Amino acid sequence: MSIRKVAMTRSLMAAMALLGVVALGVDMADAQASRGRSTGSRGSNTFNAPPATNTAPKAQPIQRSTAPQSGVAGRATAPAQSRFGSGFGGLLMGGLLGAGLFGLLSGSGLFGGAAGLAGMLGLLLQVALIGGLVWLALSFFRKRSEAATASPMGRQGMMGQGQPHRSTPAGGFGAQAAVPAATQPLALEQADYEAFERLLVRIQDSYGREDIPALRAIATSEMASYFGEDIADNQKKGIQNLVSDAKLLQGDLSEAWREADAEYATVAMRFSVVSTDVERGTGRIMSGSSDRAIELTEIWTFVRRPGSNANGWKLSAIQQTT
Repeated sequence: MSIRKVAMTRSLMAAMALLGVVALGVDMADAQASRGRSTGSRGSNTFNAPPATNTAPKAQPIQRSTAPQSGVAGRATAPAQSRFGSGFGGLLMGGLLGAGLFGLLSGSGLFGGAAGLAGMLGLLLQVALIGGLVWLALSFFRKRSEAATASPMGRQGMMGQGQPHRSTPAGGFGAQAAVPAATQPLALEQADYEAFERLLVRIQDSYGREDIPALRAIATSEMASYFGEDIADNQKKGIQNLVSDAKLLQGDLSEAWREADAEYATVAMRFSVVSTDVERGTGRIMSGSSDRAIELTEIWTFVRRPGSNANGWKLSAIQQTT
C-alpha cells in the first residue's frame, strides 16, 4: 500500500471516529422523554432564563411553547440550530465535511489532491476540517465532564433541604433568585421536593410505555401534547423509545414563585435513565443499550394551582443545559 493510501486511510478512520463521538452525543440527548429539546411554559418566566445552579449553570431558552412572547399569542418556536453552528461558518463547515469525506471515500484525497496553489488551499481546508471535528468532540466531552464534576451533593440536593436559604448563591435547592415584581416568592416544603423526584420517575416510565393518559395526569396539557406528538412520530417510524429505571442523582432549586393563578417551581436535575430505541414487532435494538444507563442534566419546571399540596404538581416545561 502506498504512503498516500496509508495516510488517506488513517485520515478517514480518524474522521469517522470523531463523527461517531458526535453522533453518540446526539443519540444520548434525544433518547428519553424530552427528546433533547426545550419545550413548555413557565408562566410569566417562560422566556426568561432560570437562575443558575450548581447542577445546571446555564439553560437553553424555550424553543417550543404555547405561551405568548412579546405580546403575540401563539406557539413560539426558536430557529433550529445546526450542529455546526449557524450562518456562513455553519454552511462552510458542513460543506467542507461533505466534500472532504467524499474525497476520502473516492480515493482522491481529502480535497481532490490538486497541485500548486489549489493543493495548498486544499491542505488548509483539510486542517480546518479536522480542527472542527476535534472541537466538536472536545465540546461534547467537556459538557459531559461538567455534569459529572458538579457539586457532589448527591441526593441531598433534592431531598436534604426544606425551606430555601435565599442568602445562598446556588445549589442544594438553596438558591432562589429575585423574582419579577408581578410575582411573589414561593417557599417549598420537603414534600414538594419528594414530589418532583417522583414525577421525574413517573414521567420517564410513562413515556417509555407510551401511556398518554398517565402523562396527561402528571403533565400539563401542553407537555402531554408534545409527548403525544413524539410517540406518534415514533410509531410512524416503526420504533419505540423504551425508557426505564430513572434515578435522581443530584438536584438544585433554581427558583419558585407564585403568580395570580398558578404556583411554579423550576429545578435542575441530573439523573440516570436506561433508554433504547427498538423496532416495533421484533424488539430489535436500533440504538441505545438495555443494560447501561446514561446520565442527563435537564431543568424541569412544575406548576400547581394556588393552595394545592405537593400532590398537585404537574410538569410544565423541560429545558436543556448548555
